[in-house]
Amino acid sequence: MHSFWGHRVLANLAVFVRRFKKNRGALAGFVFLIFLAAVAIFAGAITKHGPMEPGVGRMLQAPNLQFPMGTDNLARDIFSGVVHGARVSLLIGFAAAFTSALIGGIIGSIAGYFGGPIDEMLMRLCELFQAMPRFLFALVIVVFFGNTIWNVVVVIGLLSWPRTGRMIRSEFLRLRQSDFVTAARAIGMTSRRIIFRQILPNTLHILLVTGSLEVGAAILTEAGLSFLGAGDPNLMSWGRMLYNAQRFLRSAWWFSVFPGLAIFLTVLSMNLLGDGLNDALNPRLKRVQRQ
Repeated sequence: MHSFWGHRVLANLAVFVRRFKKNRGALAGFVFLIFLAAVAIFAGAITKHGPMEPGVGRMLQAPNLQFPMGTDNLARDIFSGVVHGARVSLLIGFAAAFTSALIGGIIGSIAGYFGGPIDEMLMRLCELFQAMPRFLFALVIVVFFGNTIWNVVVVIGLLSWPRTGRMIRSEFLRLRQSDFVTAARAIGMTSRRIIFRQILPNTLHILLVTGSLEVGAAILTEAGLSFLGAGDPNLMSWGRMLYNAQRFLRSAWWFSVFPGLAIFLTVLSMNLLGDGLNDALNPRLKRVQRQ
């Protein structure tokens, strides 16, 4: 029995990899993200200076052999800031996306499985969060409660769950009438076990796709908050670097270009990865869209 399921999992994985490899954009995004993750992990070994270490060279020094991305107004190495900033930006992106997926998954599961008044109440809550100006509300909360990295993560996660919740709810509405759910009810399985052991595993592809998109959205939100001075001042993120570069947009182009390019490439790669995952995990939807 275990051997049968093992072969089935490997076969499904092989099909997924084959479909995913056909999407060159998604493959390029995946490779870039693996590279970026490696850079973030080994940031201390890659750079010679700390991201907050001042006076390592001359102030506002243009890119050269010693400082390939130049220096900032405090004579800090911008290359070191970009490399170490990858850690902070990726941590915020993935942690906020996980928070969003957790909240959206739970609320969407309950709403879609039970339906009726519970569904109505939870969907009104979802609409309330969707009606809020997400970035403005995040800015107010962070300024009021503090701009530490974990406050930023929680705020972004709390404000970005409705899309995941709605998609999980839709899938639950479809799957709760399936034969395997009816059989689970017939043998006396509790609602909690049906939700988390029978239906929810069949919605993991939705969590993967929406999660990859939420990572990019969270990185952009954090960059926007930091650009307005609401990011964590004790950590060097790409958004924080853009905040520091505001006064030097004309006189020192490299100060803002390199962290801005890092944000652009990372968010683009996450979106490409999300599209590739969606195509590989939902081939039927792709065929319908082409017709």
